[in-house]
Amino acid sequence: MSSIQARSETAKESAKTAKAQAVDMRLEIVVIPVSDVDRAKEFYGRLSWRLDADFRFDNGFRVVQFTPPGSWTSIQFGANVTAAAPGSAQGLYLVVSDIAAAREQLIDRGVRVSQVFHPGAPGAHFQPEGSSVRLSGPSPDHTSYRSYATFSDPDGNTWLLQEVTTRLPGRVEQAATAFASVNDLAGALRRAAAAHGEHEKRIGKRDDNWPDWYAAYMVAEQAGQKLPQ
Repeated sequence: MSSIQARSETAKESAKTAKAQAVDMRLEIVVIPVSDVDRAKEFYGRLSWRLDADFRFDNGFRVVQFTPPGSWTSIQFGANVTAAAPGSAQGLYLVVSDIAAAREQLIDRGVRVSQVFHPGAPGAHFQPEGSSVRLSGPSPDHTSYRSYATFSDPDGNTWLLQEVTTRLPGRVEQAATAFASVNDLAGALRRAAAAHGEHEKRIGKRDDNWPDWYAAYMVAEQAGQKLPQ
């Protein structure tokens, strides 16, 4: 093989690699195993999750899909959907901006939810309710990622509420800033307002350019970047 042919083959391989790396792979569906499809449908409908589909087929296959509010990922369950044992899906994360409000909302809809807790040891949030390493109450300083609560569906599939207010670096695409709900946006605005108040104290005057400052703060906070001062 000539050097020109070798370079050509190398270029082709590089192009293939670049193309493969450029393909988005979005996690959009999580399958959960249930024993009674109608009972599960009633439960998740009671949470006010959006019902996307309930398709039945002549061969006994049935698939039901729900999407939690503000989520880009949906759940599916049904008949002949999975061979996994009902209730074996554990530690399914539901990220919220206000864990106390999210917990009260679930309770209002008839769901039994654990008390809010924070981990007393690494991995404590995966331990069962009543474990000594699940410490009562939210994280003392309300650190993002460290306040939890749990609940289960009728089959015992376990959901984990996690409060996230500030993302770690690299967890959000820098080119996109989005808020899943009015409450999330309102919370981000309140945090920006509080931080901007400290900013005005430091500069010793009113900052008339506060809209740009708010925007920069909210984008940086969500992307896990250094916050403006």
